[in-house]
Amino acid sequence: MARFFGGAKSDHPMADLKEAQRLLGELPSGDAVGALDEINHWFESIRTEQTFRADHRAALALMLDEAAQAPARKLAREYLTTPRLSKQQEHRIWGAMHGFWRAATLAFVGALEAFVTGAKGADDLKGRLPLVTVRALRALAAQMKWLHMRYAPVDPQLWRMAVGSYSLAESRRYAKASVAAYPGVPVESTAEQEFLRVLMLAASSPESLLPLEIELCERLIGHFTPRFLLTAAPRGDTPYWIDLAASSPPARHARPPLEAKTLRYFGAGDALAEIETLERAIRSSGAVPASLNLGGAYPPERVLRVLEHAAAHWAPAPLERKHVRHRVKSRLTVAWGFDGALDALAPGTSLDFDGSRLESWIAENVSAGGMGALVPQVKGDWLRVGAIVALQPEGGENWLIGVVRRISRQQTGDAQVGVQTISRQPSAVELRVQAGDTLSLDTEPGILLAPAAGAIETEVMLRPGVHVTGHNLVFERAGRQIVLSPAGVAERGADYELVRCRQLVREPG
Repeated sequence: MARFFGGAKSDHPMADLKEAQRLLGELPSGDAVGALDEINHWFESIRTEQTFRADHRAALALMLDEAAQAPARKLAREYLTTPRLSKQQEHRIWGAMHGFWRAATLAFVGALEAFVTGAKGADDLKGRLPLVTVRALRALAAQMKWLHMRYAPVDPQLWRMAVGSYSLAESRRYAKASVAAYPGVPVESTAEQEFLRVLMLAASSPESLLPLEIELCERLIGHFTPRFLLTAAPRGDTPYWIDLAASSPPARHARPPLEAKTLRYFGAGDALAEIETLERAIRSSGAVPASLNLGGAYPPERVLRVLEHAAAHWAPAPLERKHVRHRVKSRLTVAWGFDGALDALAPGTSLDFDGSRLESWIAENVSAGGMGALVPQVKGDWLRVGAIVALQPEGGENWLIGVVRRISRQQTGDAQVGVQTISRQPSAVELRVQAGDTLSLDTEPGILLAPAAGAIETEVMLRPGVHVTGHNLVFERAGRQIVLSPAGVAERGADYELVRCRQLVREPG
C-alpha cells in the first residue's frame, strides 16, 4: 500500500474534496460498466498518489465507494437476471464488478494499515475507524462473493485482510460500534457483524450454489446477521472457528484447532429457528414475505432451496454423507452439456456437436451417489454448478449421466468437482409431442434416464422449451409406443430441463 511521508502540495484532480465530488458527479449515468471503470481508475490513481495524507485518502475512498453503489447494483441485477448474456457481456460485467470491489478493498484496508503504521494524517482517522472497517469488510465480502460466482479460489491474502481488519476493531474496542454503512441506508452495522458476513458466506458452501443462489445466500446472510454468534470460546451453537493470527478460511470443529487466544468461534445462533419459521411461511403462502429484502423478486422455490441449503450448512451437526466414498484414480471421458451428452449416447444425433465438448478428467473418489473428480486445466467457462455431463470410466463402454453439484477452482487452473450420478443406464430417444389426438411429425431428441421397460415413473432430459404443460411425449421402442405424461420439471439448467413423467406402454395392434 502506498504511504505518505512527504509534504509537497499535490496537483492531483482529487486533491480537493469538493472538486472530487464534482468529478464523481460527472460519471456516465447511462453506462454502468463505464462508470465503474472510471471509479476503478480513480481508486488506482489515489492509491499511487504519494502526497495525500491518510485521512484524505480514506475520505476519497468513502466517496468513490458511495458513487459506485448505484452502477454496481445495476450491473449485479443485469449479470444475475438477464437470461442470455453473451460471453463477452458476462466477462465485461464480472470484470467491472470484481475490479471495483478489489479496488475498494485495497483502499479501505490500506487506510487501516496507514492508521496502524502511524502514517501522516492517521490520527485524524480515529473517528472514522468504525466506518472504514465496516466498509473494508463489506468490500472483502463482496469481492469473495464475485470470486465464488466464477468458482475461483479465494486468495489467502483476502483472509489476511479480513482477520486483520477485524482484529484491529477488537484491539481498539470498536468491534461492536454501530455505524450507518452508507448514507441513506437506515440499517446500521458493526465491524463484528460485517466480519460475520464474510465468515458465514464461506461456511455456506458457495461452491455448491449457482451464481444467483450465491447472491440470494449473501442477501439472506445480511438479513440474519444480527442473530449470528461470534465468541472467544467454543459453544454447542458455534460449530465453526477461525484463527485471527492466520490467513486461512474458517473450518468446522470436525478439525479441532489447538487452543489459542486468537481463535474465534461462530455460528448461526437464533437464525436457524428463524429460517424454519420463514420456510413455513413461504410454503403456506406460496410467496416470499415482503419483509425479506433480497434485492429483487425471485421464485419462492428458488428462495426455499437456498434457505434449505443455508440451514443444512449452518446447523451445529455437520451434514452426513448418504453414501460411503472410495478413493480411486482412474481416467474419465467426459462429454459436457445436453448436446455433448446426447452425442455420446447416440453419435450423430446432435447436429451442434463437433467433438469440442469431450474432455478427459481424473476420478479421485466414487460412491453409489456420484464421484469427485479433478478437471485438469479447465477449458472455457461451461463448467458450473448444475451443468450436465456424460461420463465414461476408462475401459468401460457404458455412459453415465451426472450433474455437477460442487466446483472448487485451484490457483493452478485445475478444478475439483463433485458430480451427482442421476442415471447409470441413460438412453437417447426421439420424441414426438402429442397435443390431444395430434402427434407432431417432427421429433425432438431427449435423454431417458431410466430404462423404459417395467417402470411407471421416469425422468427425461429435454432442451428448454420442448416440454409444454398438458402435452405428452411419445417414442417407440421394440415395436411398442411409449407415452410419457409429464408431471413437472424436476430441475432446470442452462441448456436442459429434467422432466418427471408417468409412463404408459401401448402394445402394437
